[in-house]
Parts: sequence; C-alpha cells; structure tokens
Amino acid sequence: MANLVAQILIVVTGGLVRLTASGLGCSSWPSCTPGHFTPTSHPATSYHAYIEFGNRTITGLLVVVSVAVVILAGLDRSRSAGYRALAWLPFAGVLVQAVIGGMAVRYELPPALVGSHMLISMGLVAASAWLWVRSREGDAASRWLVTTATRTLAAALCAMGAVVVVLGVVTTGAGPHSGDDQVGYRFAIDPLTMARIHAASVWVFVAVLALTIYQLQLRARQAGPAPRSGTAEPTQEGLGVAPAAPDPSVLRAGYRVLGVTLGQAVIGYVQVATHLPIALVNLHMLGAAALVVALTLFVGRLRARGLAPAPEVAPDALRAAGTAPA
Repeated sequence: MANLVAQILIVVTGGLVRLTASGLGCSSWPSCTPGHFTPTSHPATSYHAYIEFGNRTITGLLVVVSVAVVILAGLDRSRSAGYRALAWLPFAGVLVQAVIGGMAVRYELPPALVGSHMLISMGLVAASAWLWVRSREGDAASRWLVTTATRTLAAALCAMGAVVVVLGVVTTGAGPHSGDDQVGYRFAIDPLTMARIHAASVWVFVAVLALTIYQLQLRARQAGPAPRSGTAEPTQEGLGVAPAAPDPSVLRAGYRVLGVTLGQAVIGYVQVATHLPIALVNLHMLGAAALVVALTLFVGRLRARGLAPAPEVAPDALRAAGTAPA
C-alpha cells in the first residue's frame, strides 16, 4: 500500500513540476546544477529549482519503498513466480523513470519524453494496485466469478481506460502547460480539438462501464443471493452452468469506478471552461491516477484465487523433525 501511495504521489509532484513551469528548474541531472546535487541559493535562484528538486526527492523515497517491496514480496519463495515478478516491477519502473527524467532535462523537455514519463507512471500505478490485489489472495488457479459477457465488457473497459489516459496525456501536451516557461515545447495539435476527442473517449468509457454494471446487476437479480467474496464455487460455463451471482462488493467497486470517472469529467469540463488553472489540472492528474486504481481493483474483484496449497514435505524430512512415525 505504501508503494501504491508513493506511485500516486510522484504523479502529483511530477504534475506540479510541469504545471509550475519548473521542468528545467534543475538544469542538470542527476545533480541539480553543475557541481551541486541540491539547488544553490543566489539572487538568480527561483522557486522552480526547489520544486524540481522536491520531485526528485520523492523519487528517492519511491526507490526506498520499491526496494522494501522487492525484499518483502519479490524474494518471498512461498509465493508464485508471477507474484514475485510483479513485485519487482515498481523498482524496475523507478529506475526507468529516473533515466527518462534525466533525458527529459538534458534534451529540454521534448513532449514525447515528457508524455512517456506520465504514461509509465500510470502503468506503475496500475501494476502497484494489482500487486496490492495479489498480496491479499493466494496463488491457486484463478477462477472467474462473472459471466463471459461481463468479462468481455471488462476487457473493453480496460482498453478504453488506456485510451482515455493516453489521450489525456496528449491533450495536456497540446495545451499551455509544457513544463518550462522559456522553451515552449508541446504537441503541435489544437488543444480544444484534443480536449473534445479526449472527452468523447471518456463518454465511450462511461457507456462501456454502464453496460458492465448493468450486466452485473442483471446477473445478481437472476441468480439470487451471492456468496461472500473468495468463497464462490468455480464457474462452470463450459458445462452449461452459469456463475453464481457476483459478490455485492463487485458492484460497489464498479460504482466507485463510475464515481471517479464522473468526478474527472466535472473537473475536466470546468478546467477547460476556466482556462486550465494549475490547481484543477493537477487535481485532474490525481484523479487520473485514482481512476487507474479504481479500475484495477474492480477487475481484481471479477475473479478469485484461493489460498495456495501447503507445500508437500517429504516423509524423510518429517521423520527427521520427529513428526512422523518411523
């Protein structure tokens, strides 16, 4: 959870760097200025250097947290190889992000690098949320708790979610917040046109989400009372037996996704109408991370994995421990 919170925090602080035109506040990397790791105080020093260095400091915190995740989860031999590999992703992602951040500074904020910086952060938020889901369940075979139609809609919802995030990054890159007040790099696209395209993708996302929630509600009415989460019997659609009613927590998770999405829509329309104030744009970036988390947790509710079976112990080992007859 600490890792997930830190991944979201770096999105917010990184957004603050861009929105305050502090992208080149530190003129060098990994030092802030040539010969100095931290910002130097002199009459020409502006607040931009401190904002940029503050973001780098949060990156250091993220490194510490991701190393702890590797030690506690990535090296846990009692868990599956897939779970352990997932636990390494935050650490690997932070290293990649550090390199991309350095390149963005050295090449004076090219929009493709700045945009990829944000997209990778969103990917790490999703991976960290999924690691949180997996840490709360075992490693037995995964079983779906919903119908094939709902699974198809969920897959389409995730695809549209990715489209929404990508278009949001492009929309920001087309607007006035390029990251530096001297070098006006941005995508050569009309910002208002991009905002409309982005908004259209959000409404498609809402439509797919509404259909998904409707499917869950329909199944709940047809199947009657639902079992508690993690206790449902395996689905048997291949044998002509439909899954039981989804756990009520699945519907609640779907409504949380809807609530975050509608909140994001309100912020998006207001920020465009008010000429993109920094506070609203940064809140929109926080909301984007929250949407990724809500969507990931929702998908995690659609299936269950019981506790992994206890490892078999050889009889010789049991006898040596004095717990088995000779």
